[in-house]
Amino acid sequence: QVQLVESGGGLVQAGGSLRLSCMGSGRAFSSYAMGWFRQAPGKEREFEAAINWSGYSTDYADSVKGRFTISRDNAKNTVYLQMNSLKPEDTAVYYCAAKRGGSSRRVVEYGSWGQGTQVTVSS
Repeated sequence: QVQLVESGGGLVQAGGSLRLSCMGSGRAFSSYAMGWFRQAPGKEREFEAAINWSGYSTDYADSVKGRFTISRDNAKNTVYLQMNSLKPEDTAVYYCAAKRGGSSRRVVEYGSWGQGTQVTVSS
């Protein structure tokens, strides 16, 4: 399994931007598909974005499409989530996750998770 550590969360006003980073350990990082998920208080963890091992294939939830961009730098063992035009409803703990094989929207298919980073968007 790969170890994951997120960073970059914080407090931002509505309409602002943040970039989350997720650094993975190990030489096998480039073989994993990566996903970003978020969980708001009292709600289930939900899919936001995913990227395949090479970075050429991405997928987004409808709620963030056109505002968020997922990317990766395998030389740095890092995946990013650029979040623009943030809304108060984007407030949540954001998690990155890794899985073998192709990317997926399903939480249960990801075997490795980071500890999460808090994103708070004020109105």
